[in-house]
Amino acid sequence: MTAWLFEGGHLGLPQVNGLETFIVACMLAFGFGLAMDYEVFLLARIKEYWEAGHDNNEAVARGLQRSGRIITSAAAIIIAVFLGFVSGEMLAIKELGVALAIMVATDATLVRLLLVPSTMTVLGHWNWWAPRPLRKVYERFQLHH
Repeated sequence: MTAWLFEGGHLGLPQVNGLETFIVACMLAFGFGLAMDYEVFLLARIKEYWEAGHDNNEAVARGLQRSGRIITSAAAIIIAVFLGFVSGEMLAIKELGVALAIMVATDATLVRLLLVPSTMTVLGHWNWWAPRPLRKVYERFQLHH
C-alpha cells in the first residue's frame, strides 16, 4: 500500500520509483513493537475475565469490548502522529510515517477485531494451556497478575 501511494504519487505524496530500502525493515520492527502493545493489553483484559470464571467465548467477548475504546483511541493518536511525518521535508521520513500509519491502522482494526478474537474462539480452552515446566515455575513462584 505504501509503495502504491508513493509510486503513483497518490494523495498528494511525492512520486518516487520505489521505497527507500530501510523503510520496510523499520516498518516491520516498529510496527511489530506497536502491535505487541495493543495485543498484550487486549489479552490481559481477556485473561482477567477468564480468571474470573467466565467461559472462553464470554471472556473473549468481554475483553474485546472492555479494551476496544482505549485501543482505538491510542491507535488514532499514533496514526495522527505518524501522518504528521508527511509534513516533513525528508522523503524517507514521509515514507516511514505513511507506512507506520497504515500498519497501526491495520493492526488496530483487522488484527484486533478479527484475527485475535476468531483465533481465541477457535482454540477455546487451549488458549490457556501451558507446558508443564512453565506451569511449575508459575506455581512455585506464585506468579499472579
